[in-house]
Amino acid sequence: MAMKRGIWSGVLAVALGLGASVGVSAQVPPLAAEVLAYEGLHRAAWHGDLPKLKSLVASGANLDARDARSRTPLHVATYARQREAVKLLAKAGANLDQLEDDRYDAVTIASVADDVTTLTLLLSLGANAGQTTSRYDGTALIAAAHLGHDEVVRRLIAAGAPLDHVNNLHWTAVIESIVLGDGGPRHQRTLAALVDAGASLKLSDRQGNTPVQLARARGYTAMVKLLEGQRAR
Repeated sequence: MAMKRGIWSGVLAVALGLGASVGVSAQVPPLAAEVLAYEGLHRAAWHGDLPKLKSLVASGANLDARDARSRTPLHVATYARQREAVKLLAKAGANLDQLEDDRYDAVTIASVADDVTTLTLLLSLGANAGQTTSRYDGTALIAAAHLGHDEVVRRLIAAGAPLDHVNNLHWTAVIESIVLGDGGPRHQRTLAALVDAGASLKLSDRQGNTPVQLARARGYTAMVKLLEGQRAR
């Protein structure tokens, strides 16, 4: 999981021609030293210690307490895939949509991790599928499309995620599935899900390139065929 997040930043740096200037990981899960230092709700959330969580909640602990990187216990439980802890915290009143220091919410954390089960749980509990997140002013849908997490993309679409949000790189989920993807089967399925849902195929990048032009330039034949088979929207 951590490797995939690191790759995400590296790919983005190459795509933007920024090289080493994009130096911070897209997301920063708790490091081993941080986990060892955790106390209270953060420690219980990371380990999925439900009896301790229940005791702390009953004693009035701050459900939205922050660690050194502004992660809440819910963020920590999401990173650790402690779904029963996520459920307990949510039902106790924890804020499902808080952003941590790098402006990620639990929905985006689960989406980037390709953790469909935790994502589905968060959405069922009422988490927002369409928040603007990250330093790129993106969304969980854009992040998932970038990574080719096709089932995550379908779940977010079903939950009402905005299809045509444009981030501060001037890219949509459709564009990111092409320019930051590998043109392979998962990115093809991701693009197909977005197209089937009605995402715009007219919105272009900052240089005026449309999705079909971007796919054609990269030699992504299957994507070109898919896009050319659609009526321009």
